[in-house]
Amino acid sequence: MIYIIMLEPETAGNVGAIARVMKNFEFTKLVLVHPHCNHLSDEARNRAKHSQEILENAEVNEFFVVDDYDYLIATTAKLGTDYNIMRSPLTPEELAGKIKELSPESKIGIVIGREGHGMFNEEIEKCDFVVTIPSTKDYSTLNVSHAVAIILYEIYKAVGQNKVMSHITPISKPEKDQIIKMYNEILDGMDFGTPEKKETQQKLWKKILGKAMLTKRESFAVMGFLRKILGKKESEAAGFAENLSLRSGAASARLAKGNTKALLPRRGAQKPAVFGISLANARRQPPTTPAKDKRNRLTKGAASSRGRAAAKAKHIKTR
Repeated sequence: MIYIIMLEPETAGNVGAIARVMKNFEFTKLVLVHPHCNHLSDEARNRAKHSQEILENAEVNEFFVVDDYDYLIATTAKLGTDYNIMRSPLTPEELAGKIKELSPESKIGIVIGREGHGMFNEEIEKCDFVVTIPSTKDYSTLNVSHAVAIILYEIYKAVGQNKVMSHITPISKPEKDQIIKMYNEILDGMDFGTPEKKETQQKLWKKILGKAMLTKRESFAVMGFLRKILGKKESEAAGFAENLSLRSGAASARLAKGNTKALLPRRGAQKPAVFGISLANARRQPPTTPAKDKRNRLTKGAASSRGRAAAKAKHIKTR
């Protein structure tokens, strides 16, 4: 079911004209948000002609209620660049092709901006995506009733034929909200440098999801994939914490048992001294050979013999 939502209409004649084109293409649900005119005035009724029942059954709200719809589609004549994600639009023909794939039970709201200044960015952000009608840059803004007529014509042309995908169940608002929630949980675990960059990603993925118009089965597959990403992040965080805890516990246990390895100096630290010579210097002493050892022993023996002979001669002399 498609609803035409007019934001703060000012001219009763435009409301009546929109009611007329709605009946031309078999649409009956009209919603007026905080209207500034009487939609049941003579001006509105005269423009509506044979669509009086649409005016009489119109829903009047004081606020723009967004949670009542599975999809909300904004309309604008002001196009955005690649950097303005919110105003990156579809054409009416592209919109009709997407709506054709949805179930008739899907509740879709097409939001028509104010006659004077259209829709605010905050309102567009609440919608799933934007539709614009290609027109000359010299004067791109159409009358609201003319714009509604073009959009409804394209939709009627597409959905008036037999639907080959009527057996496919489309995604609804609860599934969309859950996918967006999971996206945001994943983004919360990422470092974007600035809050603005993170916000841009959130807006981007919301628009991608809205334009995709997934089936219910596809939405379950996407949620399963996102659930695996979230589960992997949680398991990695838990594994890191557990590993850190085990390492800390093992170190404490070694110290409690008197394991002296924990007290040994680190590589590159000053070595302890042995007999006045450091271990490092002792290891740098050149190796000796058997022949050199023998010469050393002979030299030491000769010195000892000469010493004993000199001591004996001195002893004899003193007697």
